[in-house]
Amino acid sequence: MRLVYMALAYLCVGLGVVGIFLPVLPTTPFLLLALWAGSKGSRRFKWWLLRHPKFGPGLRLWYREGSIPLQAKIMAVLFISASWCILFFKGTSTNLLIVLSLILLGSASFIISRPTAK
Repeated sequence: MRLVYMALAYLCVGLGVVGIFLPVLPTTPFLLLALWAGSKGSRRFKWWLLRHPKFGPGLRLWYREGSIPLQAKIMAVLFISASWCILFFKGTSTNLLIVLSLILLGSASFIISRPTAK
């Protein structure tokens, strides 16, 4: 089972890195999933992620406090809003727009409801 967790962790880190360069692929959820899977598969991998110079600070806040920095919250909600506006003005079908609106609204609500990092 440990091998499955590690495979998932490495896959998620890879997808997270790709997400840095592709705007349609979110980085943060994949890194959070990698942290979870890596924690189950290897303590060494977990600490590598938590101490990573780029990803570590945000992951540590989430891991220890379940909190999100204010700047990250603002940016996330702005990008979610911009995504909705693009969909709206591109003439996305009404049914699809309703479904995506609920998903985006749920995502934004979750982000806003998390504690703000100190």
